[in-house]
Amino acid sequence: MALKDITLGQFFPGNSFLHKLDPRCKLLLVVFFIVSLFVAKNAAGYGLMLAVLLICILASKVGFKAILRGMKPIFFIVVFTAVLNLLYTPGTGTPLVEFWIFHIYWEGVRTAIFMVFRIMMLISCTFLLTYTTSPILLTDALESLLGPLKTLHMPIHELAMMMSIALRFIPTLIEETDKIMAAQKARGADFESGGLVQKAKSLIPLLVPLFISAFRRADELAVAMECRCYHGGEGRTRMRQLKYAFRDYIALALGLGLCAAVFYLNTLGIF
Repeated sequence: MALKDITLGQFFPGNSFLHKLDPRCKLLLVVFFIVSLFVAKNAAGYGLMLAVLLICILASKVGFKAILRGMKPIFFIVVFTAVLNLLYTPGTGTPLVEFWIFHIYWEGVRTAIFMVFRIMMLISCTFLLTYTTSPILLTDALESLLGPLKTLHMPIHELAMMMSIALRFIPTLIEETDKIMAAQKARGADFESGGLVQKAKSLIPLLVPLFISAFRRADELAVAMECRCYHGGEGRTRMRQLKYAFRDYIALALGLGLCAAVFYLNTLGIF
C-alpha cells in the first residue's frame, strides 16, 4: 500500500450537485446514512443503501477510482472483521464447514457479508463528504450545527477549528512522510524487507523527523494565528454565510425517506 492511497481529508473541487449542497445538509445526510446503515438488518436494506451510495458517487463526479483507492488502507481491517464474524457467529442449524474447533454456520456467512458491506459503505460515505466539502466549510457547518451547545458554555468554535485543522493536516503529513521515506531510501534505508518486528524498527528513523516536522508546522500555524489576532470564535464574523437552498430541503427529505424505507424493510423480514 502506497501512502498516496490514503485520501482521507482531501478535497476535490467540483461543480456537481453534491458540491453545491450546504455543508450542514451534507453532515446531516451522512448522519442519516450512518443511522440507516446500522439499523438495516436484511439484504433488501443493504441493497437500498448500496444503490443510494452508488447514485451519490455518480452525482459527485469524484469517480469510483478515488473511492476504491481510499479503501486500500482499510483492506486488512475489513478482511479481519469478516473472518472473526465468520468463525465466531453462532448458528442454529447444521454447520456448513467444520475444522478444528471452528464451526461455520450460515448465520456467520450472512453476518460477515453484511459487516463487510457496512464498513465499506460507512467509509465511502465519509470519504464522499470530505471529497466534496472543503475543510473551511466543514468547520462552519460543524460550528453551526453544534451552536445550541454554546448555551452550556462549551467551546464549540474551538472544537470545530481543531477538527478542521486535524482534517486539513492529514494530506500534508502524508506528503511529508512520503518525502522523508524517499530521502531515507536514497540513503540506503529499507522499509520493506524483514519480518514485522524488523519493519517496525525500520520506521524509527522515519518517525523522528516526521514528529519534528509536525511540531514545527503546528508552531508556525500558532504564530500565524496569533499574528492575525485570533482569539477564538467570540465576536467573529464570516465572509461566507451559510444558507439553505431548495435543493438542500429536497436532499434532507430524501435522507429521512431513506431512514424510513430501511425501517420499513426491516419489518418485512426479507433475508
